[in-house]
Amino acid sequence: MPRAGLDRATVIAAAAEVADERGFGQLTMSLVAERLGVRTPSLYKHVDNLAELHQGLAVLAMTEFGDALRDATQGYAGRDALAAAARAMRSYLTGHPGRYAATVGAVATPALDAAGARVVESLAAVLRGYRIDPAEQTHALRTLRSTLHGFATLQTAHGFQWDADTDQSFEWLIDFLDRGLRRSSRHLSPARTAPPVGID
Repeated sequence: MPRAGLDRATVIAAAAEVADERGFGQLTMSLVAERLGVRTPSLYKHVDNLAELHQGLAVLAMTEFGDALRDATQGYAGRDALAAAARAMRSYLTGHPGRYAATVGAVATPALDAAGARVVESLAAVLRGYRIDPAEQTHALRTLRSTLHGFATLQTAHGFQWDADTDQSFEWLIDFLDRGLRRSSRHLSPARTAPPVGID
């Protein structure tokens, strides 16, 4: 039976469910239509093509991810903020692997840029607690994101085959990042060191 009240948001939400269950690379218009109980042509009233569906999914995922980071890090600073951000990122990636995959390499649009900016703002707030040199903040952001992304992506793909506890390894990774960020801040001269700023 066709679902009543079909709109763009509903179509993208269904695509997110399919992507998480089947994998982003397996996402098709026909699978989304099947999930919604409609014929595939009905979807084209709300999205022009698969590429637009991918883009909408990327915006949804980046928005959700930004909300998760913001909520997790609110009120924390230093290692506590780092740990909260790391756990939120891992949780989102492992819980929603398909929709997160839509954000990787997605074509920039105003909507996606705005959602991505919120992610960057949360991670930048974490780094402010470490007094990272502003000239090196981009490098620090990329290091933080790529390290956490890599761990969660490998975990989702069952890439950790050793007997060691994965949660313990993740906590070790947080400690490793914390030590590295603290060490980086020590290389700043007093004149270039900004006072720590808490999470907004």
